[in-house]
Order: sequence, then structure tokens, then C-alpha cells
Amino acid sequence: MPITKELTMRMDNRSGSLGKVCRSLADQGINILAFQSIPSERTILVCIVVDKPAAAEAVLEKERITYTEGEVVQVKLPHTPGELARAASKLGDANININYAYCGVEPSTNSPLVIFGVTEVGRAASILDQSVAAAAAM
Repeated sequence: MPITKELTMRMDNRSGSLGKVCRSLADQGINILAFQSIPSERTILVCIVVDKPAAAEAVLEKERITYTEGEVVQVKLPHTPGELARAASKLGDANININYAYCGVEPSTNSPLVIFGVTEVGRAASILDQSVAAAAAM
């Protein structure tokens, strides 16, 4: 299971602001693999996982968009009933709290990607890797 970089931006909650940053990333050939947006009254919190994190950071800096980076666990789950339950349960059984999660799509296979924001990224990645391998062997 890959540990991957997540970029988090707080942006003005106004028409066109999200489209502008997404267009800037696309214009540089950066693919957004997973995306989450959480609105509040005046701002939105946007979390993205991209295929080229360093290039995305350069775009955000050029656009003067403040961002933070963090590590998250990215897991490619089989597209069958119960797989998200299995992954979330494995983390819970290991006493790893899921702070947040969101989905995306793996470009080469169109398989669902789930992004887990957890405090113990390395341990969670190992647990999810074992869980997916066990599910594939069934």
C-alpha cells in the first residue's frame, strides 16, 4: 500500500476558485487522483492527491495558493461489496483511528482508490496491504 502525499488548501468559497486551481494543475499535465472539498461559510478546505506532487506544489506556489502537505495511505480496493468495510475494520481492529477518508480512481485500471487520513500512516499502510492481499487470494 503506498503512502502518498496529500496537498491541503484553504481557499475562498466563491464561484470559480476551485475551477481555477484545477485548471492550473491540468494545464501542467497534473492528474488529480483523489479529491475532497469541505465547505464552510467563507472558505473551503480542499484535499487532493495527484500523480505529480512536486509539480503540483510548484503550480500552487506560482498561483500563490497556501497549502500544507501531509502523508496519507492510498489503498486500491476491489470494487465489490464489503471491501471498504473490511479495510476500515482492519484499521479499527488495530486501534488506528480514521480521521477522514475520501475516494478517487486509479488511472491505469479505473479501480477505486480510498485515501485514509490516519495518525499512524506506516502501520496503517502495512495493515491495509495485508488485508488487500488476503482478499485477492480468496
